[in-house]
Formats: sequence, C-alpha cells, structure tokens
Amino acid sequence: MTDDDIVLRLDRASAEDLHEVLWLVGEHLAAGAPIPDLPHEANERLSGVIRSLAGALGKRHPYSP
Repeated sequence: MTDDDIVLRLDRASAEDLHEVLWLVGEHLAAGAPIPDLPHEANERLSGVIRSLAGALGKRHPYSP
C-alpha cells in the first residue's frame, strides 16, 4: 500500500450490498439487463459507503449535511 491509497472498512451487510450493486451494474453493461430497485435498507447502507468514499477522496457528497 502507498500513502495515496484509500482504505474503507465496511460492515458485512454494506460489503454484500456493494458487491451486489457492482455485479448488477456489470450485468447491465454487459447484457443490457435491467438493474432492479434495491431494498431501502441496502440503499441506506450504500449511501453511507458513498459518503465515506467521498470523504476519503476529499469530495463533498451532494446529500451530506
């Protein structure tokens, strides 16, 4: 690892949600398959992941207070 690497720690549910949505996006791009709506709880967890990543990158998340 270098000083410029970004490391995020995820709880298992958030990691599972992130894996699922990345897989769904890959399938959509590869085959034109629709991306189904995620459950509310998954959306909430992924929003937290995106906020953490934005903060680690020094970016402001558009929906952060």
